[in-house]
Amino acid sequence: MKIDSSLSAPQLPESLSQAGLQFTVATEEDFDDIMAMSQDIYGGLDYLPTRYSSWLQETNRTVILARKQGKVIALESVCVIDEGETMLVEGLRVAPQERGKGVAGVLLRFCSELVKSKYPEVKVSRLTRDDQLGPKDFQKYRIITKQGILLVRFRAEDLKRRLSDLGGGESQPASASLPKPPPVRLDQSAVRRLFLTSDLMRGVLPNATIIQDWQPFKPVPGNMAILMKKDIDWMVDDASKPSVGSLCTFPFRVPIGEDWYYLNIDMFGKDLDLVRQQFLSHLQRHTATLKGHIMCQMFLDPPLWKPMADFCRHALSVELVKEYTEQCVVESDVM
Repeated sequence: MKIDSSLSAPQLPESLSQAGLQFTVATEEDFDDIMAMSQDIYGGLDYLPTRYSSWLQETNRTVILARKQGKVIALESVCVIDEGETMLVEGLRVAPQERGKGVAGVLLRFCSELVKSKYPEVKVSRLTRDDQLGPKDFQKYRIITKQGILLVRFRAEDLKRRLSDLGGGESQPASASLPKPPPVRLDQSAVRRLFLTSDLMRGVLPNATIIQDWQPFKPVPGNMAILMKKDIDWMVDDASKPSVGSLCTFPFRVPIGEDWYYLNIDMFGKDLDLVRQQFLSHLQRHTATLKGHIMCQMFLDPPLWKPMADFCRHALSVELVKEYTEQCVVESDVM
Protein backbone atom coordinates (compact mmCIF):
# COMPACT_ATOMS: atom_id res chain seq x y z
CA MET A 1 0.00 0.00 0.00
CA LYS A 2 1.52 3.30 -1.04
CA ILE A 3 1.24 6.15 1.42
CA ASP A 4 -0.95 9.04 0.39
CA SER A 5 0.94 12.16 1.48
CA SER A 6 1.78 15.65 0.31
CA LEU A 7 5.27 14.54 -0.79
CA SER A 8 4.88 13.87 -4.47
CA ALA A 9 7.41 12.17 -6.70
CA PRO A 10 8.70 15.38 -8.37
CA GLN A 11 9.81 16.66 -4.93
CA LEU A 12 12.12 13.69 -4.43
CA PRO A 13 15.79 14.07 -5.38
CA GLU A 14 16.15 13.04 -9.01
CA SER A 15 18.68 10.28 -8.32
CA LEU A 16 16.35 8.52 -5.90
CA SER A 17 13.26 9.11 -8.01
CA GLN A 18 15.04 7.26 -10.78
CA ALA A 19 16.13 4.60 -8.30
CA GLY A 20 12.47 3.75 -7.83
CA LEU A 21 12.04 4.03 -4.05
CA GLN A 22 8.57 3.32 -2.70
CA PHE A 23 7.37 4.22 0.79
CA THR A 24 4.89 2.07 2.72
CA VAL A 25 3.47 1.84 6.21
CA ALA A 26 5.13 -0.96 8.20
CA THR A 27 3.00 -3.96 9.19
CA GLU A 28 3.44 -7.09 11.30
CA GLU A 29 4.16 -9.03 8.10
CA ASP A 30 7.29 -6.93 7.52
CA PHE A 31 8.94 -7.97 10.80
CA ASP A 32 11.21 -10.71 9.41
CA ASP A 33 12.44 -8.50 6.56
CA ILE A 34 13.25 -5.71 9.01
CA MET A 35 15.11 -8.05 11.35
CA ALA A 36 17.14 -9.44 8.45
CA MET A 37 18.11 -5.88 7.52
CA SER A 38 19.03 -5.06 11.14
CA GLN A 39 21.39 -7.94 11.96
CA ASP A 40 24.19 -7.07 14.42
CA ILE A 41 22.95 -3.50 14.93
CA TYR A 42 23.97 -1.84 18.21
CA GLY A 43 26.35 -4.70 18.94
CA GLY A 44 23.48 -7.10 19.57
CA LEU A 45 21.57 -4.70 21.86
CA ASP A 46 18.87 -3.86 19.34
CA TYR A 47 15.65 -2.80 21.06
CA LEU A 48 13.47 -3.01 17.95
CA PRO A 49 12.54 -6.74 18.21
CA THR A 50 10.80 -6.10 21.55
CA ARG A 51 9.15 -2.82 20.53
CA TYR A 52 8.13 -3.28 16.92
CA SER A 53 4.63 -4.66 17.57
CA SER A 54 3.83 -2.03 20.21
CA TRP A 55 5.09 0.73 17.92
CA LEU A 56 2.55 -0.31 15.30
CA GLN A 57 -0.25 0.15 17.86
CA GLU A 58 0.70 3.67 18.98
CA THR A 59 -1.73 6.22 17.58
CA ASN A 60 0.82 9.07 17.65
CA ARG A 61 3.50 7.06 15.82
CA THR A 62 4.09 6.19 12.18
CA VAL A 63 6.59 3.53 11.07
CA ILE A 64 7.63 3.96 7.44
CA LEU A 65 9.53 1.56 5.19
CA ALA A 66 11.49 2.42 2.06
CA ARG A 67 11.40 -0.29 -0.60
CA LYS A 68 13.48 -0.83 -3.70
CA GLN A 69 12.10 -3.24 -6.29
CA GLY A 70 9.69 -4.38 -3.60
CA LYS A 71 12.41 -5.23 -1.07
CA VAL A 72 12.64 -3.44 2.29
CA ILE A 73 15.86 -1.41 2.40
CA ALA A 74 15.19 1.15 5.16
CA LEU A 75 12.97 1.95 8.14
CA GLU A 76 12.21 5.09 10.11
CA SER A 77 9.81 5.68 12.99
CA VAL A 78 8.37 9.08 13.86
CA CYS A 79 6.39 9.81 17.00
CA VAL A 80 4.61 13.09 17.80
CA ILE A 81 5.22 14.26 21.40
CA ASP A 82 5.39 17.50 23.46
CA GLU A 83 1.66 18.20 23.00
CA GLY A 84 1.98 17.96 19.23
CA GLU A 85 4.94 20.33 18.83
CA THR A 86 7.77 17.80 18.37
CA MET A 87 8.43 14.99 15.93
CA LEU A 88 10.63 12.38 17.62
CA VAL A 89 12.70 10.42 15.09
CA GLU A 90 13.69 6.88 16.10
CA GLY A 91 14.69 3.46 14.85
CA LEU A 92 16.56 4.34 11.65
CA ARG A 93 17.62 1.22 9.76
CA VAL A 94 19.26 1.07 6.34
CA ALA A 95 20.20 -2.21 4.65
CA PRO A 96 24.02 -2.62 4.53
CA GLN A 97 24.19 -2.57 0.73
CA GLU A 98 22.26 0.73 0.58
CA ARG A 99 24.23 2.73 3.14
CA GLY A 100 26.03 5.85 2.01
CA LYS A 101 23.64 6.45 -0.90
CA GLY A 102 21.45 9.11 0.71
CA VAL A 103 18.53 6.80 1.44
CA ALA A 104 18.31 7.79 5.14
CA GLY A 105 18.09 11.50 4.34
CA VAL A 106 15.33 11.03 1.79
CA LEU A 107 13.38 8.70 4.08
CA LEU A 108 13.60 11.25 6.90
CA ARG A 109 12.43 13.99 4.55
CA PHE A 110 9.49 11.86 3.47
CA CYS A 111 8.56 11.15 7.10
CA SER A 112 8.81 14.85 7.96
CA GLU A 113 6.48 15.79 5.11
CA LEU A 114 4.03 13.06 6.10
CA VAL A 115 3.97 14.09 9.77
CA LYS A 116 3.67 17.76 8.86
CA SER A 117 0.64 16.99 6.68
CA LYS A 118 -1.06 15.13 9.55
CA TYR A 119 0.15 17.38 12.40
CA PRO A 120 0.62 20.91 11.04
CA GLU A 121 1.40 22.22 14.54
CA VAL A 122 4.70 20.28 14.68
CA LYS A 123 7.54 22.79 15.01
CA VAL A 124 10.73 20.82 15.63
CA SER A 125 12.27 17.42 14.97
CA ARG A 126 14.25 15.76 17.78
CA LEU A 127 16.49 12.72 17.84
CA THR A 128 19.01 11.15 20.19
CA ARG A 129 22.46 10.14 18.95
CA ASP A 130 25.48 8.41 20.41
CA ASP A 131 27.94 9.06 17.61
CA GLN A 132 30.42 11.92 17.35
CA LEU A 133 28.80 15.08 16.03
CA GLY A 134 30.68 16.81 13.22
CA PRO A 135 30.63 20.33 11.72
CA LYS A 136 27.81 19.44 9.30
CA ASP A 137 25.69 18.20 12.21
CA PHE A 138 26.07 21.52 14.03
CA GLN A 139 24.80 23.25 10.91
CA LYS A 140 21.64 21.15 11.01
CA TYR A 141 20.99 20.62 14.72
CA ARG A 142 20.87 22.41 18.06
CA ILE A 143 22.14 20.43 21.06
CA ILE A 144 19.48 20.17 23.78
CA THR A 145 21.53 18.21 26.31
CA LYS A 146 24.23 15.57 26.73
CA GLN A 147 24.59 12.58 29.04
CA GLY A 148 27.55 10.27 29.52
CA ILE A 149 26.94 6.61 28.55
CA LEU A 150 28.22 3.94 30.94
CA LEU A 151 27.82 0.41 29.55
CA VAL A 152 28.71 -2.57 31.76
CA ARG A 153 28.30 -6.33 31.42
CA PHE A 154 27.91 -9.02 34.10
CA ARG A 155 26.28 -12.30 35.02
CA ALA A 156 23.21 -11.89 37.21
CA GLU A 157 24.37 -14.63 39.59
CA ASP A 158 27.77 -12.94 40.12
CA LEU A 159 26.20 -9.53 40.72
CA LYS A 160 23.80 -10.91 43.32
CA ARG A 161 26.74 -12.27 45.31
CA ARG A 162 28.58 -8.96 45.02
CA LEU A 163 25.54 -6.96 46.09
CA SER A 164 25.12 -9.29 49.04
CA ASP A 165 28.74 -8.67 50.05
CA LEU A 166 28.13 -4.93 49.82
CA GLY A 167 24.94 -5.13 51.84
CA GLY A 168 22.52 -4.78 48.92
CA GLY A 169 21.13 -1.76 47.16
CA GLU A 170 20.34 0.03 50.41
CA SER A 171 23.97 0.13 51.55
CA GLN A 172 25.84 3.39 51.88
CA PRO A 173 28.71 4.13 49.48
CA ALA A 174 32.08 4.16 51.15
CA SER A 175 32.49 7.87 50.41
CA ALA A 176 29.23 8.89 52.10
CA SER A 177 30.00 11.22 54.99
CA LEU A 178 26.60 10.91 56.66
CA PRO A 179 24.01 8.14 56.47
CA LYS A 180 21.43 8.80 53.77
CA PRO A 181 17.85 7.51 53.77
CA PRO A 182 17.03 4.87 51.16
CA PRO A 183 15.80 6.00 47.73
CA VAL A 184 12.08 6.60 47.28
CA ARG A 185 10.20 4.68 44.57
CA LEU A 186 7.43 6.85 43.14
CA ASP A 187 3.91 5.78 42.27
CA GLN A 188 2.09 7.44 39.39
CA SER A 189 0.48 10.15 41.49
CA ALA A 190 3.85 11.09 43.01
CA VAL A 191 5.44 11.14 39.54
CA ARG A 192 2.79 13.54 38.26
CA ARG A 193 3.11 15.75 41.33
CA LEU A 194 6.89 16.02 41.07
CA PHE A 195 7.18 16.38 37.30
CA LEU A 196 4.00 18.28 36.39
CA THR A 197 2.63 20.34 39.28
CA SER A 198 5.89 21.57 40.80
CA ASP A 199 9.26 22.84 39.68
CA LEU A 200 11.13 20.49 42.01
CA MET A 201 12.53 18.31 39.20
CA ARG A 202 13.34 21.04 36.70
CA GLY A 203 16.67 21.78 38.34
CA VAL A 204 17.50 18.05 38.44
CA LEU A 205 16.59 17.16 34.85
CA PRO A 206 19.17 17.96 32.14
CA ASN A 207 17.87 21.12 30.45
CA ALA A 208 14.39 20.37 31.87
CA THR A 209 14.20 17.20 29.73
CA ILE A 210 13.02 13.74 30.81
CA ILE A 211 15.16 11.29 28.83
CA GLN A 212 13.74 7.78 29.07
CA ASP A 213 15.56 5.03 27.18
CA TRP A 214 16.77 7.40 24.44
CA GLN A 215 13.45 9.27 24.19
CA PRO A 216 13.53 12.98 25.22
CA PHE A 217 10.31 14.39 26.65
CA LYS A 218 9.30 17.76 28.00
CA PRO A 219 7.53 17.43 31.38
CA VAL A 220 4.01 18.13 30.05
CA PRO A 221 0.73 16.19 30.58
CA GLY A 222 0.63 14.51 27.15
CA ASN A 223 4.14 13.13 27.56
CA MET A 224 3.46 11.93 31.09
CA ALA A 225 0.47 9.99 29.76
CA ILE A 226 2.85 8.25 27.32
CA LEU A 227 5.39 7.48 30.05
CA MET A 228 2.78 6.21 32.50
CA LYS A 229 1.91 3.40 30.07
CA LYS A 230 5.46 2.04 30.19
CA ASP A 231 7.07 -0.34 32.67
CA ILE A 232 9.40 2.12 34.39
CA ASP A 233 10.72 2.40 37.93
CA TRP A 234 10.75 6.06 38.96
CA MET A 235 13.04 6.89 41.87
CA VAL A 236 14.26 9.96 43.75
CA ASP A 237 16.37 10.50 46.83
CA ASP A 238 13.77 12.73 48.53
CA ALA A 239 10.20 13.22 47.31
CA SER A 240 9.90 16.61 49.00
CA LYS A 241 13.22 18.05 47.82
CA PRO A 242 14.87 15.80 45.20
CA SER A 243 18.52 16.14 44.24
CA VAL A 244 18.81 12.98 42.13
CA GLY A 245 16.17 11.11 40.15
CA SER A 246 16.29 8.01 37.96
CA LEU A 247 14.15 6.02 35.56
CA CYS A 248 14.85 2.32 35.09
CA THR A 249 13.28 0.11 32.44
CA PHE A 250 12.32 -3.42 33.32
CA PRO A 251 14.90 -5.82 31.78
CA PHE A 252 14.15 -7.34 28.39
CA ARG A 253 15.88 -9.91 26.20
CA VAL A 254 18.25 -8.77 23.45
CA PRO A 255 19.50 -10.72 20.41
CA ILE A 256 23.18 -10.73 21.43
CA GLY A 257 22.75 -14.34 22.59
CA GLU A 258 20.66 -16.77 24.61
CA ASP A 259 19.81 -15.61 28.14
CA TRP A 260 21.03 -12.06 27.53
CA TYR A 261 19.09 -9.14 28.98
CA TYR A 262 19.28 -5.38 28.69
CA LEU A 263 18.73 -2.94 31.55
CA ASN A 264 18.48 0.80 30.89
CA ILE A 265 18.89 3.40 33.66
CA ASP A 266 18.50 7.13 33.04
CA MET A 267 20.08 9.03 35.93
CA PHE A 268 19.57 12.75 36.60
CA GLY A 269 21.46 14.85 39.13
CA LYS A 270 25.01 15.61 40.20
CA ASP A 271 25.42 14.04 43.66
CA LEU A 272 27.74 11.04 43.23
CA ASP A 273 26.75 9.26 46.44
CA LEU A 274 23.04 9.49 45.65
CA VAL A 275 23.63 8.34 42.08
CA ARG A 276 25.52 5.29 43.37
CA GLN A 277 22.78 4.55 45.87
CA GLN A 278 19.99 4.62 43.27
CA PHE A 279 22.09 2.62 40.81
CA LEU A 280 22.57 -0.14 43.40
CA SER A 281 18.90 -0.09 44.31
CA HIS A 282 17.84 -0.54 40.68
CA LEU A 283 20.35 -3.34 40.18
CA GLN A 284 19.18 -5.18 43.27
CA ARG A 285 15.50 -4.91 42.32
CA HIS A 286 15.75 -5.76 38.63
CA THR A 287 18.34 -8.54 38.68
CA ALA A 288 16.96 -10.47 41.66
CA THR A 289 15.03 -13.01 39.58
CA LEU A 290 17.24 -13.09 36.47
CA LYS A 291 19.68 -15.78 35.42
CA GLY A 292 22.22 -15.21 32.69
CA HIS A 293 24.03 -12.24 31.21
CA ILE A 294 22.99 -8.61 31.57
CA MET A 295 24.08 -5.56 29.62
CA CYS A 296 23.33 -2.53 31.77
CA GLN A 297 23.50 0.92 30.21
CA MET A 298 23.33 3.99 32.44
CA PHE A 299 23.13 7.59 31.27
CA LEU A 300 24.37 10.22 33.69
CA ASP A 301 25.87 13.68 34.10
CA PRO A 302 29.19 13.56 32.16
CA PRO A 303 31.47 14.52 35.14
CA LEU A 304 30.12 11.51 37.06
CA TRP A 305 31.09 9.01 34.38
CA LYS A 306 34.64 8.25 35.54
CA PRO A 307 33.92 7.82 39.27
CA MET A 308 30.93 5.63 38.44
CA ALA A 309 33.00 3.59 35.98
CA ASP A 310 35.64 3.09 38.70
CA PHE A 311 32.92 2.10 41.17
CA CYS A 312 31.52 -0.48 38.74
CA ARG A 313 34.93 -2.01 38.04
CA HIS A 314 36.35 -2.06 41.55
CA ALA A 315 33.37 -2.23 43.94
CA LEU A 316 30.99 -4.30 41.80
CA SER A 317 33.63 -6.23 39.79
CA VAL A 318 31.65 -5.86 36.56
CA GLU A 319 33.12 -5.47 33.09
CA LEU A 320 33.22 -2.07 31.42
CA VAL A 321 32.17 -2.71 27.80
CA LYS A 322 33.41 0.54 26.29
CA GLU A 323 35.07 3.77 27.27
CA TYR A 324 33.31 7.12 27.54
CA THR A 325 30.71 7.97 24.91
CA GLU A 326 27.93 10.53 24.93
CA GLN A 327 24.21 10.55 24.38
CA CYS A 328 23.26 13.79 22.60
CA VAL A 329 19.70 15.05 22.25
CA VAL A 330 19.52 17.33 19.23
CA GLU A 331 16.73 19.14 17.40
CA SER A 332 16.10 21.07 14.21
CA ASP A 333 13.23 23.18 12.94
CA VAL A 334 10.58 21.52 10.78
CA MET A 335 10.10 23.76 7.78
